[in-house]
Amino acid sequence: MTHVFHRQPLNDMPTAAKGEGIYIIDTNGKRYLDASGGAAVSCLGHSYPAVTRAIKEQIDAIAFAHSAFFTNEAMEGLADILIDAAPGDLSYAYLVSGGSEAVEAALKLARQYFIEIGEPQRRNLIARRQSYHGNTIGALSAGGNFLRREPFEPLLIPGVRHIAPCYAYRDRTPDESEKTYGQRVADELEAVIIELGPGTVAAFIVEPVVGATMGAVPPVPGYLKRIREICDQHGVLLIFDEVMCGMGRTGSLFACEQEGVAPDLLAIAKGLGAGYQPIGALLATEKIYRAICDGSGFFQHGHTYMGHPAACAAALAVQQSIRDDGLLARVCVMGEALKLALINRFGNHRNVGDIRGRGLFRAIELVADRTTKAPFDAKLKLHARIKSEAMTRGLICYPMGGTIDGKSGDHVLLAPPYIITEDEIDLIAERLGAAVDAAIATVE
Repeated sequence: MTHVFHRQPLNDMPTAAKGEGIYIIDTNGKRYLDASGGAAVSCLGHSYPAVTRAIKEQIDAIAFAHSAFFTNEAMEGLADILIDAAPGDLSYAYLVSGGSEAVEAALKLARQYFIEIGEPQRRNLIARRQSYHGNTIGALSAGGNFLRREPFEPLLIPGVRHIAPCYAYRDRTPDESEKTYGQRVADELEAVIIELGPGTVAAFIVEPVVGATMGAVPPVPGYLKRIREICDQHGVLLIFDEVMCGMGRTGSLFACEQEGVAPDLLAIAKGLGAGYQPIGALLATEKIYRAICDGSGFFQHGHTYMGHPAACAAALAVQQSIRDDGLLARVCVMGEALKLALINRFGNHRNVGDIRGRGLFRAIELVADRTTKAPFDAKLKLHARIKSEAMTRGLICYPMGGTIDGKSGDHVLLAPPYIITEDEIDLIAERLGAAVDAAIATVE
């Protein structure tokens, strides 16, 4: 009997009792290797001493002070460390409680920026199909995840257009180079801007490496540089959603660093606080910050728990640990080990069409036929079967359906903690291989 309104009320889930490194232990003593960090959250595992100590010390000092009345040392310190490492002209951090809040803040700040500078006609937003930007109404409106959007379509905000994702595995034609393909899909952005009217578009939002909806899909070389050029040419703000792929997950602190491109606004969460406290952040450029300060002087937005001292203390300790403990370099090394382990286990698998990703952000895409890339029948819910088989084997991974178009296709996302070892990576490949084979056997 439970009085909790769980997100999936019909599921009978184990109860998490303890975390030890990369493992979660339930009340029956069963150990689960957390190969996805939950939802790419637990980048330091579940018992990092420096982080738990920082939270306790902050709570002993002061647990909460509303940001309308006070700043706090943890918030100031976290903003400093983020901006010190941020790419481009990102100069200020707006600290909230999660990824959806960070994206909501980005959308509203983009709109208010244009009001402040005397361009209120800029009201349209462009995003990509098969993207995910959060579950609040604004973030859901921006997202292109069909399954999550469909029930709420009547509630979603107007003025959002979606263009093609950068999904070379399925959409690049045989006669196209990666660069040519990337330029073609990037140019869809310019076509829509011109169609809507360049002076009416406020922002374009994109995940530099797509997370849950398509499964660790990186851009082809040159794609994001062309996107940046188009936005600059038409005065459109570029928003990067790095809620899932940022904070070291791909091997650099910010995923966009690997593309040599910086945005005007950047949303982060998940790996920001590693799950030790709920936190997210929006990073903004000097230009945007100055427009608010020199205009109304007030960003008309806010949440009760933004800049929460305990949450900021946790995130500050997480970011200091990533920096001081050399974990970005470790992500690169272990990321290559994970890539190799997946290739060794699934490279010749008749039902694995693609192995992709960067750093410790990897995925496999399942297919019924490798030659034609035909997906499994969506009614089979292969992704759910894989999740169940993995949990049975003591493995936490992140399978999703609707990979291709929101309805068809299955993939499994992996995002293990940065502290993982090579032996544990081999164990992930072994258990995932068994789970995939067992799940496929039930549908054949």
